[in-house]
Amino acid sequence: MHYSRLRLTSTSTPQQLTMSAFNLDTCARPNILALVPYRCARDDYKDNGTNILLDANENAYGPSIPLAELPPADYLRTLHRYPDPHQVDLKQRFCDFRNVAAPGPVVPPKPLSPENLFLGVGSDEAIDALLRAFCVPGRDRILTCPPTYGMYSVSACVNDVAITKVDLDVSAPDHSFPVRVAAVSAALAADPSIKVVYLCSPGNPTGSLVAPDAVFELLHHPTWNGIVVVDEAYIDFAAPGSSLAPWVTAFPNLVVMQTLSKAFGLAGIRLGAAFTAPPIARLLNSLKAPYSISTPTSHLASLALQRGPAGGLALYTAHVAALTTERERLVRELPKLPRVGRFLGGFEANFLLVEILDESGGPSNGAAEKVYAQLAETQGVVVRFRGREAGCEGCLRITVGTERENRVLLQRLGGLLA
Repeated sequence: MHYSRLRLTSTSTPQQLTMSAFNLDTCARPNILALVPYRCARDDYKDNGTNILLDANENAYGPSIPLAELPPADYLRTLHRYPDPHQVDLKQRFCDFRNVAAPGPVVPPKPLSPENLFLGVGSDEAIDALLRAFCVPGRDRILTCPPTYGMYSVSACVNDVAITKVDLDVSAPDHSFPVRVAAVSAALAADPSIKVVYLCSPGNPTGSLVAPDAVFELLHHPTWNGIVVVDEAYIDFAAPGSSLAPWVTAFPNLVVMQTLSKAFGLAGIRLGAAFTAPPIARLLNSLKAPYSISTPTSHLASLALQRGPAGGLALYTAHVAALTTERERLVRELPKLPRVGRFLGGFEANFLLVEILDESGGPSNGAAEKVYAQLAETQGVVVRFRGREAGCEGCLRITVGTERENRVLLQRLGGLLA
């Protein structure tokens, strides 16, 4: 792609005008020119104000901030100043929230503290920061376990980092998509250029927790020099005590990422956290842009993590309980609809992965894509097609909504499938 541009001076004549030498195709980095960007849930169907949006795994009950009790926004008076670059008080609130019992077999030696924290613009900033901290462009690699969150691969491509893929066990008898620990361990032993392993727990789109024993085994790999990243964006929809965040005080090479976008209903403020050992946290905090956590974001996040009647934790607890109840309802009711097949994966997130069957009774991408489009275009209900991911033939991913939203989903999906 060659763009022409005229160079003009006050004395230029038509004969003296020259063409610019700029050529985007040779000036831009080749890996960026070849980049396939992350496809967002709203790329296909926008929010028109009336759609029922069950596509992006947002919290349908809204933000975990008691709006009626919201105090005056005193921070508005200080918006002419840069925000706190260190956010120690906010980090302490994250730690207070996560200093709870952790899964075995690890007993954390001490509680989490602010020195264990990196805060970023959503978990995506942490994903990218880890790549920049540990992977040399054009030389090193990451390892992912498809089907999984697409931003690991997109960020790797942006940073010119290659990807080794070891699929989850898509043929497990219980359809739970477990990590194939032996295969991952073998890949790490065979290729020392792999510096980061990204595991999604609960998985997206699988909804399954990664077994703590699997993470424990990878952290004790006898020859591999790298870090294990556990992405816990949906952990609050799993059983209490499922988070591995407290483990980071026991391991030098574990990172546990979390976000306020899901269970806390704060996708609009874009705040993510990475719990890790202090040396890694210092690396990540050193390379990030200054003042990246805005004053409004910090203020609202602090309210969401606050206990007591003016805080958001009580509302967070109520919303998670309501979504868990609605998830159980969909697990009961969806299989009653014609041409709805098996649930794949687990039930530890705020979404479900379910097969759509064709007329012959088998899962079908054609049938699922047709239902996906018809639901959005004629019924005003937007879900997500996931049939092209490993082990997800014919699957829709359906975010759990409110009672009313789920009732409408069941009615309109049932009408399409009848």
